[in-house]
Amino acid sequence: MSSKDLMEALHFACTLSFWRMTFLWTYSLIISYIQLLTRSMTQKSTYNHCAVSPLPPITSSASGRRLPICIITGATSGLGAAAALALSREGFCVVMSNIRSQSEEVQLKAFQVDLSSLSSIMRFKESLDQWLLDSDMHPSIQLLINNAGILATTSRLTTEGHDQMMGTNYIGAFSLTEVLLPLLKNSPVPSRIINLTSFTHRNVSGFRAEKETVSGKRFSKLKHYPCAEIYELAVDPGAVKTDIMREVPWCISQVALLVLGVLGLLQSPEAGVSSILDAALAPPETSGLYFFGGNGRTVDSSALSYDLKLSRELWATSCHIFQDSLSAQPA
Repeated sequence: MSSKDLMEALHFACTLSFWRMTFLWTYSLIISYIQLLTRSMTQKSTYNHCAVSPLPPITSSASGRRLPICIITGATSGLGAAAALALSREGFCVVMSNIRSQSEEVQLKAFQVDLSSLSSIMRFKESLDQWLLDSDMHPSIQLLINNAGILATTSRLTTEGHDQMMGTNYIGAFSLTEVLLPLLKNSPVPSRIINLTSFTHRNVSGFRAEKETVSGKRFSKLKHYPCAEIYELAVDPGAVKTDIMREVPWCISQVALLVLGVLGLLQSPEAGVSSILDAALAPPETSGLYFFGGNGRTVDSSALSYDLKLSRELWATSCHIFQDSLSAQPA
């Protein structure tokens, strides 16, 4: 390790965000596993996704089979790639992934999209509509998985003036969902939206759903960028070995992975994807559950996540941000 890398690691280790990650994030993960263990002892899983019937046929493939369409963001690596491969094996035509080399049977269409940019999202929607038309597919999608996310350690702004991490992890996912909602509603079978979150959300004790906070603009005014707190605001697969900590100094991220591995809390993407499959293949009447631990198991999310007044305020603020960004788009 070079002296520059060592100094970078020492500087990061002196920040409040580092200590928040070290203690509070570990505590939050352990709480999730305690809940999981307690529920496993008192009740059975709600269902086994392996026993769930596949979706009815929706759209034609080149081989003549009929496939439902799944869109996954951030599907080029980690959990997204593992979920894309697993769902393609379950009979979905997967959009926004790069896994064809792993299986000749995979039905795939890849698009480039920057979730921190509404103009990029709108271009993706246009390309998707054209692809559905050219491929003679039903103008609908059956499954949207908002998986893409980043852990930024420095303050950066999107082209629309939002904090980069909030713009990618939350505003981008919200905007993409809004843009794709007509296709989801147009599905001849029940469609589903899955939002990947993090066990770190348990650390958020209070939140004001005002525009300055939701857009992340107020964080750019602070002297020290609170990366851990912002990440907590953004299906919980648990701790999974991905490249989400690529901006964290290398030696610190490796130590974190090592400690989680020793504690038995670190999963591979292939193992961590089980909660995503549980949510994706759950019976149509299943909604609003917090999947964790695989095998159809669920736990309770934080008390704040059940606050209906806050959720309505957050929805209204998010809609305002989306409409403002949409109005600012060139004609």
